[in-house]
Amino acid sequence: MNEIMEDRKNRILSFMRDHAYKPLKYDELAIVLDVPAEDRSSLQKILREMEAEGLIIKTRKERYGVPERMGLIVGKFQGNAKGFGFVLPDFGDEDLYIPANAINGAMHGDRVISRISRHASGDRHQEGEIINIIEHVNKTIVGKFDKSEHFGFVTPDHARLSGDIFIPKDFVNGAQKGQKVVVEITKWPEKNRNAEGRIIEILGDENEKGVDVMSIIRAYGIPYEFPEEVLHEARSLPAKVSEDEIKNRKDLRSLRMVTIDGEDARDLDDAVSIEELSDGTLRLGVHIADVTHYVKEGSHLDNEAILRGTSVYFPDRVIPMLPRELSNNICSLNAHEDRLAFSVIIDVDSTGNVVNHDIFESVIHINERMTYTDVYKILEENDAELKERYKEHVADFEKMKELALILKEKRRLRGSVDFDFDEAKIIVDENGKTIDIKRYEITIANKIIEEFMLLCNEVVSEHFYWIGIPFVYRIHEDPDPEKMESLNIILGTFGYKLKGYRDVHPKALQDVINQIKGKPEEKAINMIILRSMQKARYSDTHDWHFGLAAEYYSHFTSPIRRYPDLIIHRIMKEQINGKLDERRIEHYKEILHSIAQQSSERERAAQDAERDCEDLKKAEFMMDKLGQHFQGTISNITAFGMFVELENTIEGLVRLSAMDDDYYNYNERALCLIGERTKKTYRIGDKVTVQLVKASTEARQIDFILIDENDGDEINSIKKEPDLIKAKSTKDNERLLKHIGASPKKKKESRKSIKSKDSKYS
Repeated sequence: MNEIMEDRKNRILSFMRDHAYKPLKYDELAIVLDVPAEDRSSLQKILREMEAEGLIIKTRKERYGVPERMGLIVGKFQGNAKGFGFVLPDFGDEDLYIPANAINGAMHGDRVISRISRHASGDRHQEGEIINIIEHVNKTIVGKFDKSEHFGFVTPDHARLSGDIFIPKDFVNGAQKGQKVVVEITKWPEKNRNAEGRIIEILGDENEKGVDVMSIIRAYGIPYEFPEEVLHEARSLPAKVSEDEIKNRKDLRSLRMVTIDGEDARDLDDAVSIEELSDGTLRLGVHIADVTHYVKEGSHLDNEAILRGTSVYFPDRVIPMLPRELSNNICSLNAHEDRLAFSVIIDVDSTGNVVNHDIFESVIHINERMTYTDVYKILEENDAELKERYKEHVADFEKMKELALILKEKRRLRGSVDFDFDEAKIIVDENGKTIDIKRYEITIANKIIEEFMLLCNEVVSEHFYWIGIPFVYRIHEDPDPEKMESLNIILGTFGYKLKGYRDVHPKALQDVINQIKGKPEEKAINMIILRSMQKARYSDTHDWHFGLAAEYYSHFTSPIRRYPDLIIHRIMKEQINGKLDERRIEHYKEILHSIAQQSSERERAAQDAERDCEDLKKAEFMMDKLGQHFQGTISNITAFGMFVELENTIEGLVRLSAMDDDYYNYNERALCLIGERTKKTYRIGDKVTVQLVKASTEARQIDFILIDENDGDEINSIKKEPDLIKAKSTKDNERLLKHIGASPKKKKESRKSIKSKDSKYS
């Protein structure tokens, strides 16, 4: 049914986007589209849905058309702490600048319809106003509470949510000044009038243990406590695998296998085994926790897993998709325990070709719980003590390394795009405070597991695609040709060329990545390439995975922490056991579209929350280091300054306004800053010495200034912000005036510089 509705919507959109189309009324549309009388109620429903989604517009004269042909832009509103914002269009590349007085009640993240009021000219961006809000996304907001005698207000944590939320006295609900709270919006903002809300949860004092991370968890709507009925189901599950459960499964308990994970991992959902056959073929076994044996469709556990979509990982805690009774115990492939599994056995020849495979339910027994560190030391450092301790497995590790390198070369030859972004290892104490940050090394041990899981996911996806049953795919669509053309222009300034950018193949991007490896500009160009590509997502409709250059790809290997993996396990088991009849096929066709969408949305929320927490912890780590000097590398250059990355992955901004030894101009094509008088040039990859001048956990912001290495003096003076001394009553009055739309006018900011300053650091 979902596919039919989507198909009808696409047909209507194609019709309305045709240059010959002019806006028509409902009756006229029904006639032109040749809709039978009995189906016209369905047409009305579709048109209402499309209007609600912002796909089409209904004019005052009740005529329908697509926004882009009616001078309107539909997209996501991106706010700025200074009050203005941008609409990021659903279609087209150029963002629409929205002055503060034209936002008309939109909040960061809202889906909006906007009208262009001034077209781009010279160095001025096109400008517009928001005329309708399709969807408010900020149902609740996390921030710091303050109050006066008669009312309260909450300053949102999210920098892009400008404007305090007004809290009537009756809705304060016991919150105290300085506490972090969760606010439910009761009245959406209007032009020159702040939002109103009521406090529904008090997270704690700002500096209280764990409140900083909990604020992020609540801000992104991540469920962190399991309902009692979910916990009851989890606790009622057996702690051991019984003999009855082993029946009708292939018994692999005598097969030698290990798990390889990080030292801190507790939810172990994949184990690997390897054998060399008589003809030299390597037989890889990937054994995945059989979560669906315990999480039944329609159960409280299943419904909660759908809601969460994924586990979320923070430096001081994990918010699991499943209760720990499953994620850390009966489902986790713990060493020296019998476990139920879904096994994929893959025979691979010397060139990386899959010559045979088998997929079945199994019972397994893990021999050893290995870590990436120990496997790396065995393979690369020839650690005698570890080799003796794990002597039964050393030969297996050697074969695993051999196979992983074969598979990686196979992917390289077909054009798979591999980025080498450094990761941070954040270490916290018992109070959740950051005590150290290190660069996390990706070793051959990590790559062994990565290659094996990639191959397994491809084999499973292709196998079930050709059976022709409903499935969830991990897809990555082709990049937008215009973005590839812009990328090619940027690459040209560095002396590189993107082959066939008008219809780019992933191999062309891989070639560029190989050329820049080890170069100063490597990280910046990799980031530009990544941002020029689409985002991978889940879909119930098959498409290829551009980044992996894989025709078939699904997520199968992590059912403990990802719901898409769990749902396809369920489908696979029904098909293998002959239970996937027409009724069940129709059932999955009905539900998979929404599950894929929900899983993609929860994945994005989890990624944003994890990134936000990492930025917060990095700022926290630097707060006691103000005034210290550091060696760093220029990692990126923008119109508002340059980013400098330290050896431990911490990145801070040197603002253009703080570089006052000269006037510096931003060369967008060459990605560099050039001094007008001295012609001094700063480029990506240059080594610099910086001094830390600001670290803010609230803004997730780190600011540096440059230091002259010759004499150790500051070459850029620290520009101190003037102290703002205002009476408390005056501040309260101003907030109240602003809330009712009577605040004094502010000095208008130059539009010429606004776009360049729009970043989380401004």
